[in-house]
Amino acid sequence: MKQLLIAERFCLIAHVLSMAFGLAGLLLILPRPELVMSLPPAGQTLFQWGMAGGGVVYIIFGAAAVALYSLRTLGLGATLGFLLPSVFLSLSSELLGTSTGFPFGNYHYLSGLGYKIAGLVPFTIPLSWFYLGLVSYIIARAGVAVGKGELNWVRQIGAIALGALLLTAWDFVLDPAMSQTSVPFWEFEELGAFFGMPYRNLAGWMGTGALFMSVAAFLWRKTPIKLERSELGLPLIVYLVNFAFGAIITVTSLDSRFWFPTSLAVLLGVVPAIALSWIAKPATGDVTETMPSLETSAIAAEIPPQPVGVLRK
Repeated sequence: MKQLLIAERFCLIAHVLSMAFGLAGLLLILPRPELVMSLPPAGQTLFQWGMAGGGVVYIIFGAAAVALYSLRTLGLGATLGFLLPSVFLSLSSELLGTSTGFPFGNYHYLSGLGYKIAGLVPFTIPLSWFYLGLVSYIIARAGVAVGKGELNWVRQIGAIALGALLLTAWDFVLDPAMSQTSVPFWEFEELGAFFGMPYRNLAGWMGTGALFMSVAAFLWRKTPIKLERSELGLPLIVYLVNFAFGAIITVTSLDSRFWFPTSLAVLLGVVPAIALSWIAKPATGDVTETMPSLETSAIAAEIPPQPVGVLRK
């Protein structure tokens, strides 16, 4: 378990550092080509490698960190119960979207995110759906459960809806940052009404997230998931740093109009994520299991204390 925790923390740190490197390259270095030209040949080569594969690296480390966290806190069965539906259902949605325009609108991926499955969708995209989807659902479920492992159907629906909302709020800042800046990773083939994004893109995000979260909730129905507030550190960190990555690029690289979707994303994503993590409480257990019954206490009170040595043979 200790080795698992060390590996988890290493992947988390590498995830955060690789995103910081990507931000520095996109916002500080690329706009100033003279800085790149002033580097020695080895430095220029390293920078080119970093910019070409930085997106792949930070997604892989993010997925690894969340997978290790899930193995440590939820177990192998619950981890696979979320990973498999999130990866395969999101990949199906992306392949359908890049082929037909449903459910996200007409778009296509450019280079920079790794090998494309069927020549359409980078292999890293389903991994990003997995790790952001899991942390969004974990945060929502822990907040809704308020320390209870098993949820009734009303709380289950609430957790799925909130988890899908957290995931979609992230897209409010991710899509502009990745599709409308000087270094795009995908392109919409239509001008969307919501700051360049079609409204059906947001509906597609909400629907895809809710779909694989619902499947995971069904697979988890016999597995009690009890996460205390103190165990939500990694999910909250991963959610906030990924949110910050997209938000910083959006507000610094695009015009002032994009402060609105960014502010809306904070209201619908960051604020609920922090609030849900805060209201999540440790599982306290049943009081009757931790306190002696009145009958037991009465019997114990009638037994006089025995002197030392009475039971000596």
